[in-house]
Amino acid sequence: MTDRDATTRFADRAQAYAAHRPGYPEPVFAALFAGLGDPRDLVVADAGAGTGISTKALAQRVREVVAIEPNAAMREQAEAAQNVRWVGGTAERTGLPASSVDIAAAFQAFHWFDPQRAWQEFERIARRRIALVQYERDETQPFAQAYARTIRPFVLDDTEALRLRAMEEFERLAGSALVRTVVPSAQTLTLEGVLGRIASSSYLPSQGDAARELRDRAHAIFARHQSGGTVTMGMSIFVLTADRSG
Repeated sequence: MTDRDATTRFADRAQAYAAHRPGYPEPVFAALFAGLGDPRDLVVADAGAGTGISTKALAQRVREVVAIEPNAAMREQAEAAQNVRWVGGTAERTGLPASSVDIAAAFQAFHWFDPQRAWQEFERIARRRIALVQYERDETQPFAQAYARTIRPFVLDDTEALRLRAMEEFERLAGSALVRTVVPSAQTLTLEGVLGRIASSSYLPSQGDAARELRDRAHAIFARHQSGGTVTMGMSIFVLTADRSG
């Protein structure tokens, strides 16, 4: 089993995470900011910011980002930016003042939180909106389907199911305030990128016989699906938002 403590479990995968995880296309941010006016006036808390993939994208669009990440190894991989402030807190205890940000958001991270406690903290710090952004493979697409079938015999825990349960829990907590947007997306990957995405996944083996067999199988599916040295990982990105009523 992998380390279930999300504050430490990515420590030995931070470099792979920073290099090989996908970014977020513009329609994700259009949904995130919809109805809030000029994004350049907004302050956003990015909870579970990891290596700063979402933080960097937010910083290019908003006035200020407060990036909240408890894992020092992940924070060390992040690029510095003038309008980003890094905080070594957690989603449940950010350390931020009440009503200090316009949006409290979690990108590909809500499943690592205690949902109820994180929601309460987001309600405390957010003036205007709470949000979850999460990508999942679109397994109707050929390579995404082959990738899923390849990795699933090797999974070390229930992280993938946990992600889906986290979205359901967010929707329950949001109640009638929920707005749900699904953005089709894709990640173009070389063989190095496919292996890197595997290496960045904390629920897959990183060493030993199982890791070697998984990499061998990844080579094989890449060879079957590649065109011009790349494959396309189809994805759906879910943007769930709930506006604050008070």
